[in-house]
Amino acid sequence: MFAVMDSTNYTFHPTVIILKAIPGLEKVQFWISIPFSSMYVVALGGNSLLIILIWMEHSLHEPMYIFLAMLAMTDFLLCNTIMPKMLALFWFQAESISFQACITQMFFVIFIFVMESTVLLAMAFDRYVAICFPLRYTMILTPSVIWKIAGFSVARGLVITSPFVFLVERLPFCGNNIIADTYCELTKISRLACADITANNIYTLVMSFLSTGLDVLLISISYVFILRAVFRLPSRDAQLKALGTCSSHVCVILMFYLPAYLTVLTSHLGCGVLLANLYVVVPPALNPIIYGVRTKQIRDIVTSRLSQLGLWSRGEGVQED
Repeated sequence: MFAVMDSTNYTFHPTVIILKAIPGLEKVQFWISIPFSSMYVVALGGNSLLIILIWMEHSLHEPMYIFLAMLAMTDFLLCNTIMPKMLALFWFQAESISFQACITQMFFVIFIFVMESTVLLAMAFDRYVAICFPLRYTMILTPSVIWKIAGFSVARGLVITSPFVFLVERLPFCGNNIIADTYCELTKISRLACADITANNIYTLVMSFLSTGLDVLLISISYVFILRAVFRLPSRDAQLKALGTCSSHVCVILMFYLPAYLTVLTSHLGCGVLLANLYVVVPPALNPIIYGVRTKQIRDIVTSRLSQLGLWSRGEGVQED
């Protein structure tokens, strides 16, 4: 069952990892799968629609919407990295996953998480430029700059995530191969090892600060400048309109970071499995809905397309405040 990693030290890598889903809820896993699978379908459909809509509509080829398409792509990838195996576990009790497949899944979960955090930071920068420097908006956020930001998000994800694979691969695993979760999470894989994982923990802590921690700090600073600029506007209507352009982004930020940090906290308390599973599907399902409902330009294009197909009467549209 186990493959030899180092015959001299008699240390092993397990051939397979056993995922034990949500401890204590094994008998109701099928029923738990119903809301998860429903949200998965919504996430796939909503994010795919958003990407296609932004790609096809030339009026949406603006920095704000291009960053939104990047966000939708990361959500789409995150769902497909975790949900198929999760649903197979819920429906067919497919508990085993090869060690290398487990490491690969772990890599992509961290990689996509870092990418999405970078995209949210870019969206905050977009709102900062739009509100604080409106006359220079198109000069600052040129197509070249946007492509560089997209490339940076990918490169940053690779640079931060790749060492995690080495740090886990070097560990000796001496027998235990059971993880109480539905996917391969870094901390739980490391805890299976029969060796000191201090280096792994230190690198995780440092990279968490230099990636998501730094992003949260920079996003907070950008919104301090945004709020200062907004409250200097001469009229209340102008203030409300400026704040309205940021509201969707703020909702998405809160949905991304708060559950992530709660998941980390509750995992140390031993009660974070269900929250971690909700985290990987709820934000990807809600993000396109939030932007679709709260962004007038996207809402108008969708209702226009539906009306052309005879599926929507323009008189039924949501009236703008």
